[in-house]
Amino acid sequence: MEIYKKFAFDSAHFLPNVPEGHKCKNIHGHTYHLTVFLEGDLVPDLEWVMDFKDLKDVVKPLIDELDHKLLNEIEGLENPTAERIVVWIWDRIKPKLPLLSKLELNETPTSGAIYKGA
Repeated sequence: MEIYKKFAFDSAHFLPNVPEGHKCKNIHGHTYHLTVFLEGDLVPDLEWVMDFKDLKDVVKPLIDELDHKLLNEIEGLENPTAERIVVWIWDRIKPKLPLLSKLELNETPTSGAIYKGA
């Protein structure tokens, strides 16, 4: 069974490695949408993979760390592409969520990255 929970945060960033004149070289912001997927067997008697509150308790502190921040100033996110951000999030929550199967991070309604671990 696979379950998921969605989170949102607002952050600013700029992409320092893109060519001069690229619009993403300038500081700008996004409302990011993160979907966290867990995969596992149903817990006997409870009939769920994991309590959604327990999932939120793991992810929410990290979301709070990113919300209303300049991502470039966070260690490890000096070049905060969607791909880099989703790996950064994975590395921090995977040890606490062994059933984590994938993350989807959207920086716009039509653009994002999906990461399934290394």
